[in-house]
Amino acid sequence: MASSIKAVFFDIDGTLTSFVTHEVPQSTKDAIEALKAKGIKVFIATGRAPSQMTIVTERLGITFDGYMTMTGQYCFDDHGFLKKHDISKTDLRIFLDYLAAHPEVGANFAEEDYVYFNQITPTIREQYAGLGATAPSLVVDDVNRVFDHPTYQFSAFVGEDEERRIVDLLPDCRSVRWHPSFCDFIPADGGKPAGIRAFMELYGFAREETIAFGDGGNDADMLAYAGIGVAMGDGGDKAKAAADYVTDTVDDDGILNALKHFDVL
Repeated sequence: MASSIKAVFFDIDGTLTSFVTHEVPQSTKDAIEALKAKGIKVFIATGRAPSQMTIVTERLGITFDGYMTMTGQYCFDDHGFLKKHDISKTDLRIFLDYLAAHPEVGANFAEEDYVYFNQITPTIREQYAGLGATAPSLVVDDVNRVFDHPTYQFSAFVGEDEERRIVDLLPDCRSVRWHPSFCDFIPADGGKPAGIRAFMELYGFAREETIAFGDGGNDADMLAYAGIGVAMGDGGDKAKAAADYVTDTVDDDGILNALKHFDVL
């Protein structure tokens, strides 16, 4: 199988970048360049918004063949390809009503080229500080923007019990979580597998010809969907349970080692 791999999908936080150093290991950079040299397509697969890509890609110094952003809801490349799927206004109205009834909850809304919060709570500041130099900026704006601007993903800084309560309110959304502090909400039929399918249709490769790397709960369905799913050694239990293989940690050359393990490199 590995000899026929034509595309590799990489999560960013905790997969390409280390939560310890906030850097991309040199072994990972070398591995991606080696994939490209072999003619294998390389893609970003992240929960981050398109406007948050530059800060990461500049640190990588690598051009990717495509970008699956906002957990698969907004896929694009540098040649005009674009496939997007926004959240229903009905669910957004319900969520704004929830926020009005729970003024202590911080939330984040992601548009095509703009990401903003309803408020900046101590939890939000702490979580973003943990991203180091790759942390996006924190902007507060009027949440009623959701009715005039397509919103592809929103996040709530709540625990798992409250997450389930919010999900029960929303008829057209589901939640994914990669951090204890917050969860992301996306269309019920969305997710990173939908992003993989978008690029499969564009380039003509098959599901069996893909390998995906991730570490968080929002990567689990991608790891289960890809031809080969690889969880990082310091990843979460959901990612590891969904993966075909658990590699070493980010800082212990996990990506390069897995690509060698499967004879992709």
